[in-house]
Amino acid sequence: MARASGDPDPASGSGPAPAPGRWAMLAVLCASLLLVAMDATILNVALPSLIDDLRPGPLEQLWIIDIYGLILGGLLVTTGAIGDRWGRKRLFLLGFVLFGVASVLAATAHSSFQLIGGRVLLGLGGAMVMPSTLSLIRNIFTDARERALAIGVWAAVAGAGACVGPLVGGFLVEHFEWQAAFWVNVPVVVVTVAVGVRLLPEYRAPHPAGLDWPGAGLSIVGIVALAWGIKHVAKGSPNPSDVGALVLGVALLALFAWHQLRLEDPLLDVRLFREGPFLAAALATLLAMLAIGAALFLISLWLQYVHGYSPSEAGLRTLPSALAMLAGSLSSPWLMHHAGVRAVLATGLGALAAGFLLLALAPEPTTYPVVAVVLAGLGLGDGLAITASASVLVSAVPAERAGQAGAVSETAYELGVGLGVALLGSIHGAVFSDRMTDRTADLPLRGHDLDTARGSVGGAAHVARQVGGETGRRVLTAARSAFDHALTTTAYVSAGIIVAVTLLTVFMVPRGFKVTGGGH
Repeated sequence: MARASGDPDPASGSGPAPAPGRWAMLAVLCASLLLVAMDATILNVALPSLIDDLRPGPLEQLWIIDIYGLILGGLLVTTGAIGDRWGRKRLFLLGFVLFGVASVLAATAHSSFQLIGGRVLLGLGGAMVMPSTLSLIRNIFTDARERALAIGVWAAVAGAGACVGPLVGGFLVEHFEWQAAFWVNVPVVVVTVAVGVRLLPEYRAPHPAGLDWPGAGLSIVGIVALAWGIKHVAKGSPNPSDVGALVLGVALLALFAWHQLRLEDPLLDVRLFREGPFLAAALATLLAMLAIGAALFLISLWLQYVHGYSPSEAGLRTLPSALAMLAGSLSSPWLMHHAGVRAVLATGLGALAAGFLLLALAPEPTTYPVVAVVLAGLGLGDGLAITASASVLVSAVPAERAGQAGAVSETAYELGVGLGVALLGSIHGAVFSDRMTDRTADLPLRGHDLDTARGSVGGAAHVARQVGGETGRRVLTAARSAFDHALTTTAYVSAGIIVAVTLLTVFMVPRGFKVTGGGH
């Protein structure tokens, strides 16, 4: 790839001097990223307590969990372009303030509707923060080697945030209430904004063009419509409006791509996707997070409902994923330098596939030692693959358009998590319901109780507590068996997805390809 304007020449050593205090700046950016990433999974272990308090239905439960990622994914392209034009520091700080306000709204929710609204605003604030962190790293770290290490730290924090979210959420829920999962954001927001105002430098494009508002509208509505369509079609028995939303999303995104090709200064330079490594990196991020996001969500529920762990105990048992993620992310820059991008991407994706295959092939009932190994494989694969992908995406654009790279990386990441919970979560729910229908046919349950028990494992646990006795025990036993069986089925689907993207990566990334500078 060609060097971006303003990047140092690796051969000559010329270029801008490194920004003083750049590692302290990275710490500020990572503090914000940690919260935004944690909020994608922090409710996983808080969901049982939240269900008991607010009584959301199965569909509302999915919305509470994945609306955050879907909103975030839908807005990232636009907010990345706004940061390039308006100023990345300004957008970062404003977004993080909004994130804090939204946390208060969610923490004080007394209904599912208010909580979903708070999660929507959290997604909006996160969409302003996340591309800003990666684009600021692109500008602050002008040396390619240092930038690769900084991106490794960034990816480690992003992945660790998603992995430790259940641990933090579990501790807070067990010692306080589920609302504490949102209150914890507020002091971190206040401190980070205060430090960021003084420490972070401002960057924007030197000669920014006006924002492409028609393109922004097409990208936002297209991504949200696509996500809505996939979500509702995946749950089974879709109605015409669900299929229409899916078709509309595809059509609007195609129109968005055509519109961007006609602009001199596009919101997103879609020509980048003609480059094999860039497209492979984007697909690897999207599909890897699609599988991982669903897996972390379902395993958190499995730990609590199937094995009966408390929220903090369940969170503690997800630590293998976080530790392996740190190892993968921090070793990825060194491995890319010595082995090339393709080898690191393929190894990371291979570790993911192996983890899912182990989960799928393990005899039922699945035991925690098997899940611990699975979590370690997912964390290691995530750390390697996501760090390598982010390095490719960031290095593909010049420094003045770093927001575009951040937008593509974060859109693929967050949309993957959201769609994974929606798509694979719906597949899991369908298999669970079918299995429960068979296993509850001879139980003395009728009407609402029967529908609730067959709808979700949380609903089954609630019904079991209400009816009690032998019937309650049988309901809970049936639900645990059905959930385990559905988890096996979902693992097979996830393994197939990861194997497919691994083959695509090997095909599209040349042997020995390395990230050197930036630009295209």
